[in-house]
Amino acid sequence: MKAFFAHDQLLHQPTACGPGHSRVTNADATRVHAALAALDAQGIALDTPADYGVAIEAVHASHYLGFLRHAHERWQLHPDQATLGTDVYPALSPPRNAWQRAPLRGACQAQSVIGQAGYYLGDRSCKMGPDTWRAALRSSHCAIAAADWVATFNDVAYAVCGPPGNHAHYDRAASHCFLNNSAMAAQRLRSTFQRVAILDIDAHHGDGTQDIFYDRADIMTLSIHNDPGHAYPYYTGYACERGLGRGHGYNINMPLGHGAVKADFLIAMEKALATMRDFRADALVLALGTPQCTPHPAPHPASSLEVYQRVGERVGTLHLPTVIVQEGGCQAGTLQSTVDAFLQGLSEATI
Repeated sequence: MKAFFAHDQLLHQPTACGPGHSRVTNADATRVHAALAALDAQGIALDTPADYGVAIEAVHASHYLGFLRHAHERWQLHPDQATLGTDVYPALSPPRNAWQRAPLRGACQAQSVIGQAGYYLGDRSCKMGPDTWRAALRSSHCAIAAADWVATFNDVAYAVCGPPGNHAHYDRAASHCFLNNSAMAAQRLRSTFQRVAILDIDAHHGDGTQDIFYDRADIMTLSIHNDPGHAYPYYTGYACERGLGRGHGYNINMPLGHGAVKADFLIAMEKALATMRDFRADALVLALGTPQCTPHPAPHPASSLEVYQRVGERVGTLHLPTVIVQEGGCQAGTLQSTVDAFLQGLSEATI
């Protein structure tokens, strides 16, 4: 196994909004360091990815990427910048009729950076500091490099991504995610493999990944997550969302009922693996979410060392070329131990 990480990823440290105050947050750096510690404990070699530029255009709209690249510098030049603050954030939302599927809604017609921030940034967790674009871009390069390694050596590779990506849509950021690393890895693998599956076990539905591939039959998306009726992203992640057009049947959501336990997660995972076998996937992207930040409304049933080790074992027994993409998880101590448990299970299955 090879792992990829770029130090520029640590540059993203925007202010976080809390009740009555803002503070600088380094949640992404904390997650990254925890994952790196787990990889080091397993003796897994770490490489710096090449600079792939904006190869992410394969899964993101060019007008969206242009906004991300220049948003912060434009924000500083706004006449009301002193009132707005230093970080870019969405202060409003576009009209409801603009929230059609991203590939259909086109570039933002507003010329103001404030209007564009509301259009392209889905919520206030997507605040952009001066180095957010660079950090997100280098995070995506880790996923691309991991996919290239896997395609070349039929191996397993770990992309230590931060900022994370599974909530990033075709042309919209959401929930700390700006560029969809898992989607980029899957699209890259399609250059070599005919059928690619993305299995997302993050606590929250991978709504961005679903959006990007919703009408595709060559990349299957499967997401096991907390019930969106009680948890983010609330509006997507239901079992009835099956795909569109030729992609119908290739988008699989497995929401776990409120109060689900470990056994429920393991049953869902076995169903997901069986679905992947029926799909005849010849490569896999695992969006590896680790324990969520808060216990409300309920912790993900996968949030135990036993379950993460089991996930590693089951993924290993697939014997598929696999890209592992680090997704969410804020509790550094727990994240390190769960990644370590996953890697141990994976190693045992592939010996």
